[in-house]
Amino acid sequence: MPTEPPVKRAVAFFDGQSLFHCAKGAFGYTWANYDPVKLATAICVQQAWKLAQTRFYTGIHTPQGNAYLHGLWKNKLSVLGRQPNIHIFSRPLRYRQKTVELPDGSIHTFDTAEEKGVDVRLALDLIRLAMRAQYDVALVFSQDQDLSEAADEVRAISMEQRRWIKIASAFPVGAAGGNAHGINKTDWIPIDKALYETCIDHRDYRPKPTGGAHP
Repeated sequence: MPTEPPVKRAVAFFDGQSLFHCAKGAFGYTWANYDPVKLATAICVQQAWKLAQTRFYTGIHTPQGNAYLHGLWKNKLSVLGRQPNIHIFSRPLRYRQKTVELPDGSIHTFDTAEEKGVDVRLALDLIRLAMRAQYDVALVFSQDQDLSEAADEVRAISMEQRRWIKIASAFPVGAAGGNAHGINKTDWIPIDKALYETCIDHRDYRPKPTGGAHP
């Protein structure tokens, strides 16, 4: 059995859009108003882990698809990227038309934006950093069950290297319940509203208007 290290180095992996949707469902926030570094630090203090680095992964709108949200995320990632020990991976969202049948039988077609490759990049880095022994704890802010396969790989690396490794998933949980399940085969760390609100990012990232007021 691998020996548990007295000081546990943690790397925080953020699935930016997944965390946003979790917080929206749990607390009703309509914007990704969390500060990843504050949130990762708060969890690590709570768990007595030493935060070594934070890694943030997200898809962002293109200027053509949604100029306002593109500018918003561009500004947020720019500020985030200037903080120490943080790595950012972003990729443009892809757009496609989706058709649904409404209850009255009519057909409605609309454009939808989808992430491509963001979760794959996170999973690859999760495994790569484990192989390089760059963390003792992988703290994943996501509920994406596709990452359970990466968790299996990390456990296999732990056995091969005879090294203690923990993988945990952290996610917001509201008083009304909702999806209170973390990633399978990981330790689950629920985030309540009180903790989340100590980690809100109050900066204004809205792009400057070319004329008139902010929408």
